[in-house]
Amino acid sequence: MDFTPQQAILELGDAFYDPVHAAKFPKTVLRFRNDRAAASVGLDGLSDARWTAHFGRFEPLAGSLQQPLALRYHGHQFRVYNPEIGDGRGFLFAQMTDDRGRLMDLGTKGSGQTPWSRFGDGRLTLKGGIREILATEMLEALGVETSRTFSLIETGEELHRGDEPSPTRSAVLVRLNHGHIRIGTFQRLAYSQDTENLTRLTAYVLRHYFGEDGGDDAPQRLLAHVAARTARMAARFMAAGFVHGVLNSDNINVTGESFDYGPWRFAPTWAPGFTAAYFDQSGLYSFGRQPEAIYWDVMQLASSLRLISEEEPLVAAMEAFPEIYQREVATAMLWRLGVTPRGSQHDRPLIGAIERALVETDTPIDRFFFDGFGGTLPESYGEPFAELRALLAAYEPRKGRDHPYWSDPAPCSMLIDEVEAIWAAIAHADVWSHLEAKVVAIRRMGEALA
Repeated sequence: MDFTPQQAILELGDAFYDPVHAAKFPKTVLRFRNDRAAASVGLDGLSDARWTAHFGRFEPLAGSLQQPLALRYHGHQFRVYNPEIGDGRGFLFAQMTDDRGRLMDLGTKGSGQTPWSRFGDGRLTLKGGIREILATEMLEALGVETSRTFSLIETGEELHRGDEPSPTRSAVLVRLNHGHIRIGTFQRLAYSQDTENLTRLTAYVLRHYFGEDGGDDAPQRLLAHVAARTARMAARFMAAGFVHGVLNSDNINVTGESFDYGPWRFAPTWAPGFTAAYFDQSGLYSFGRQPEAIYWDVMQLASSLRLISEEEPLVAAMEAFPEIYQREVATAMLWRLGVTPRGSQHDRPLIGAIERALVETDTPIDRFFFDGFGGTLPESYGEPFAELRALLAAYEPRKGRDHPYWSDPAPCSMLIDEVEAIWAAIAHADVWSHLEAKVVAIRRMGEALA
């Protein structure tokens, strides 16, 4: 498709962002370009030189934003409200329309300091960028709506970090998102009692991300959309065995698209208490508590919208979240298992049986879905899976096992030891082939599941 630039964010006005400049990096070495994502927005035809000019030196894309914008927001961070945050090491670089007709953003990570950097250097470690590539590629293949890592460019600075060996290499990352409006964007306006801009933002989100006009009932319609989208995101996290790690309200996109990957992990087994972040000592964002955490964040949106809406319709929108989540988690898990849902009265007992069997046996999540794809478990899955096998017999496969992936000896996984091994090859020997091969393997799995 042709590149179709947009500047929709400017409709909101300068109360929502700060114009900024990208850092000047010592060098720009292209390490990853996502031509599959670029094709969806008409940018796959760029030469490597032009790619680096736009996504390493941030020369504007014709017709889109002519200066980067650091977005303003607040948020609850581990349930503590913080009014001092915003885009501190990133900015909105460009907007455009994708091949599905959606408004898309190109946002950055590690592009330099902004008014919201506080004491940070505004930079990203190369390891952090590689981890984001792996997270987004894996989640996309597993059916999770996610930002897509668009570009990673090494920048030649030595960074010092307290939680990993330093000095370490630096990079700037560009991600393709269906918007960067967060729950925290609304919280900031509610904090300052800015009802005029709260109403403007509500109309903007409805118009550009949900295709609806504003009106007196706009706040409750918006909340209903966000509740439904984020319930689906929570469900797909669970089916993927994914732990985001930092589900703060400033990290929840109102489109329900997962983004911003820091201390993420994929859980080896169905362990509800499994955490991704070493600093999450209370397990607030553990694997099994993610739906609760996301629901709590959406409640903060409801609280913010209370300034421009009656309470009762907002309560009704929130009350729909648990039912939507239950339906979506069944859909997501059965999709990964390769069978067709039969309806909630049939699907919920099956989902319960899956969870019980996985917890009881410590069966690896990826192995279970790989072996059972198409609806038939091998005989090696013994007595703890008897109930599950009986329930599964009534389901029709949605897809066969004819893709060569299903003949592999083991599933494609993304556990922490492999992440560290991929990084070690780059850090110690500048060997990138393991990362490249892993991206190919993940996309091959995605083809088999799709």
